[in-house]
Amino acid sequence: MSKKIILDCDPGHDDAIALLLAYGNPDIELLAVTTVAGNQTLEKVTHNALAIAEMAKISGIPFAAGSVRPLVREIEVAPDIHGESGLDGPVLPTPTLKLDERHAVSLIIETIMSHPPKTVTLVPTGALTNIALAARLEPRIVERVKEVVLMGGGYHVGNWSAVAEFNIKIDPEAAHIVFNEKWPLTMVGLDLTHQALATPDVVKQIAAIGSDCSQFVVELLDFFGKMYKQAQGFDAPPVHDPCAVAYVIDPNVMTTQKVPVNIELTGTHTLGMTVADFRYPAPENSHTQVAVKLDHHKFWQLIINALKNIG
Repeated sequence: MSKKIILDCDPGHDDAIALLLAYGNPDIELLAVTTVAGNQTLEKVTHNALAIAEMAKISGIPFAAGSVRPLVREIEVAPDIHGESGLDGPVLPTPTLKLDERHAVSLIIETIMSHPPKTVTLVPTGALTNIALAARLEPRIVERVKEVVLMGGGYHVGNWSAVAEFNIKIDPEAAHIVFNEKWPLTMVGLDLTHQALATPDVVKQIAAIGSDCSQFVVELLDFFGKMYKQAQGFDAPPVHDPCAVAYVIDPNVMTTQKVPVNIELTGTHTLGMTVADFRYPAPENSHTQVAVKLDHHKFWQLIINALKNIG
């Protein structure tokens, strides 16, 4: 049985790889791709999503643009990591795929409601604005969604502040909604994604595929690596967003731990912190879990195989 997902993203170098992994893996049925303001403005990240689709020859899948800003706060973007376009580095093809006329939130709701209950997984890899709005606009989706597997947060690690991760920090109110709905939720946060390093041997394996798609990823990782070295001191860049897709494909690619998680909304220095309570054994009704340890080889093999399939 293929695993049906909606990928809600803000491409973004690692979002681009997440999209290629989802499209290139035979066990994933990509139902829709939706975009949200985050790594760059909505206009830029939506253009990037369509350019990735053009490069990988993705067709027959609806792409829809969503929220232009967070629920409450002013928009924040990340040019110090992703550049002014949101996808600096490689030359992007001109998109020919037309956007779906629906707003991303409407597409998310209609897709979930048109499929049998517990068959569609939401995979948000950006701010959680679209997902929060969908849950509020049509509450019935919460019990119909199979699970939410998101890239965001960190139970011990932050990057946009000392304790908060970018996707959560830029729209903490949306994150609060998503984490407090009772759907099964897996947080693939920085504690896990900082293990997903694109080391030189990994880049060499990707380059050896020899396709346009693999060369695109090599160029992505080259730019991404330089920016991460400059901004955060990493010797090899962590590719966050594909980790969430990889978990849907094969949960054995990482270990997880059930733990209650909530979002800090009022702290002066801790706004957007994903507060995981490890003090006690998780209660039986805990609907949240966090990713802990990555199988590095298995993870990159999934990406390499997906790129070969596309190529």
